[in-house]
Amino acid sequence: MVHTGAWNDIISLPLGPRRGKPRESGLTMIIDKGLGIQETKDLLETSGEYIDLLKLGFGTSAFYSQKLLQEKINIAHQYHVDIFPGGTFLEVAFWQGKIKAFFDRAKQLGFTLVEVSDGTINLSEKERKYIIELALDRGFKVLTEVGKKDGKVRVSIMNLLEQAQKDLEWGAWKVIMEGRESGKGIGLYDKDGKVMEDKLEQFINKFSSIDNIIWEAPLKNQQLEFITRFGVEVNLGNIPSNEVLALESLRTGLRGDTLNLVISYHDNNEGLEVPPVLSKLIAAWSLR
Repeated sequence: MVHTGAWNDIISLPLGPRRGKPRESGLTMIIDKGLGIQETKDLLETSGEYIDLLKLGFGTSAFYSQKLLQEKINIAHQYHVDIFPGGTFLEVAFWQGKIKAFFDRAKQLGFTLVEVSDGTINLSEKERKYIIELALDRGFKVLTEVGKKDGKVRVSIMNLLEQAQKDLEWGAWKVIMEGRESGKGIGLYDKDGKVMEDKLEQFINKFSSIDNIIWEAPLKNQQLEFITRFGVEVNLGNIPSNEVLALESLRTGLRGDTLNLVISYHDNNEGLEVPPVLSKLIAAWSLR
């Protein structure tokens, strides 16, 4: 991707430019909790190049008029951003016995992507597979999400792993790892929002398709953890809409946390360990 910023003839990105759209990895998914039309336009005009997925969080889709929602969807598509209703909204539709009507209306409105989850309700394996296949049959690209939204409901890493693998086998494009908008006391995160290393290691040691996972990581420390562990082209989700460029700065070495790693690599600072995945990237970029 050619970096087209106003400073690109003077300043080079310390970790190099990222892949352009359409991306299969390095995805950034933002959570939209009620942006108006002008706010959506402003966001995409400023940051659309760096946004791949825009989730209308929870059931917020229910509160837009049809005209307004279609306009919002059209704007996102103009910037080559996949927009989709939150998984909780689909769960309500299934719970009420309206899943087919839900997909028909989503298609009518112009959505091309849907999220299948059971973060609040419980789906049997047969029901989950049925919903995924129903969406695929209607021409939707499908995201799924694994994990529960209630932090008191514990789901084993092995169960998350098995469900993610099945979802991909059934035709899901990517699988979202639950982290909610808080990023605390849920999924792979403890009550303070720190990544539980043992659980993450257990997952990645048995799951070979990390590029097919979108890690919900609303907090900077979580984003930094995944970038340093998996590289700048890791898929990250539930990014607040006003922090897209902050994340892109972190991905490219224009934020102190990752810039420090680049400087340490070049200075051979033994006091700061540079993760292997970033060392390889820095070395390759330095040779250009």
